Amino acid sequence: MKYQLHQIEKFKFLEEGEGEPLLLLHGLFGALSNFSDLVEHFRKTHKVIVPILPLFELDIFHTTVHGLAKFVHKFIEMRGYENINLLGNSLGGHVALVHILKHPEKIKTLTLTGSSGLFENGMGDSYPKRGDYEYIRKKTELTFYDPAMATKELVDEVFEITNNRLKVIKIIALAKSAIRSNLGEELNQIKQPTLLIWGNNDTITPPFVGQEFNKLIPNSELHFIDKCGHAPMMEVPDEFNKILEAFLAKTKQSAAPIR
Repeated sequence: MKYQLHQIEKFKFLEEGEGEPLLLLHGLFGALSNFSDLVEHFRKTHKVIVPILPLFELDIFHTTVHGLAKFVHKFIEMRGYENINLLGNSLGGHVALVHILKHPEKIKTLTLTGSSGLFENGMGDSYPKRGDYEYIRKKTELTFYDPAMATKELVDEVFEITNNRLKVIKIIALAKSAIRSNLGEELNQIKQPTLLIWGNNDTITPPFVGQEFNKLIPNSELHFIDKCGHAPMMEVPDEFNKILEAFLAKTKQSAAPIR
């Protein structure tokens, strides 16, 4: 389904539905399409928000996980959201973690799926190879348990990004920033109810990463999904939405965010 993007100042974002805010943060090669099933499901009960992260627009000095987290904070302030259910996939999960550690006051719940912040396998030392479509196709397939999920449209998107020299520099900067920004010693500060949804076949942030997050974040619960890779909300949307819906229902009656 096609959704209308809003633009206010430097912020481009999707906002659909009414209710408690459910704010979604995409990953390094993320786009609105990653969340299409999730948006369609939850717009009936929540205000679903997807800010487009400026992965390629920030200057190189601010092209970091922390730079993106500052952008998210400014976006939340600009829109005046409260009682936010914050969800991040992959790099977006890492950005969500940095944000909640610095600005917990407006966050009600946290959901991470395939998040970096502790450990992640990159696309490989030789990545990205410019101009090699077959290589990019194979690397994109690694995101999923079912390689058929790497559609031509998706591979074309990644291929276009990796053929742009400036975008490649920004991708490498963000990937290095994610590796440097290990949050292991800070995760015990997170007080919000936290949901961890992990693919049992995730090769980028393998299952042990989900288990480690579960161990380090005090009020967290972990759910594994079989035959699923790094992007559960894309690969198994029905099961993902069911787990998230139960979690949000359980926390709906709870008090305001922990400050």
